[in-house]
Amino acid sequence: MGMAKSEESEPIIAGCKRGDAECFSQLVDIYAKRCYGYFYRLTGDKTVSDDLLSELFVKLVEKIKSYKGGSFEGWLFKVASNIFHDRLREKQREEKLLAGRRAQLKSRPTGPRRSTDEKTDDLQKQLERLDEDTRELIMLRFYSKMSFKELAQHRAEPIGTTLSKVHRGLKKLRELME
Repeated sequence: MGMAKSEESEPIIAGCKRGDAECFSQLVDIYAKRCYGYFYRLTGDKTVSDDLLSELFVKLVEKIKSYKGGSFEGWLFKVASNIFHDRLREKQREEKLLAGRRAQLKSRPTGPRRSTDEKTDDLQKQLERLDEDTRELIMLRFYSKMSFKELAQHRAEPIGTTLSKVHRGLKKLRELME
């Protein structure tokens, strides 16, 4: 199932608010892949991404009643972003995770690019070279499809600052990928 339009997902969300397990299952089907992708691009770790995804859907069950309308995707990715940041703070794993990831990337052989998998690995490698704030902003924009206005509100910063950070981050990523 692809992206749901908000009017298509309204009855599903209403069902979730009533505690309908089938509706939660549909919501997971709709959003799991993009949310996993968002977490994976931030952490570079499949196990951590799986854990964060599970945590997100548990939190969704707890918090769905606090969703009051507007962009559901924007709301969902704010919850996802909060879970990611809580995980970093709680476990104080940021440095360990990033150091391990850097070592893993350095130990990979670099050769001619061929397959899509290798290009994906290269994208992941170059994303790691961006500062964490910029990387998360780009991933939020890409995976949540939040507008720049929503991103700026979520981050409590002026929209110009958000636009500038995304623009600079994407420009740097393009340069790194060449």
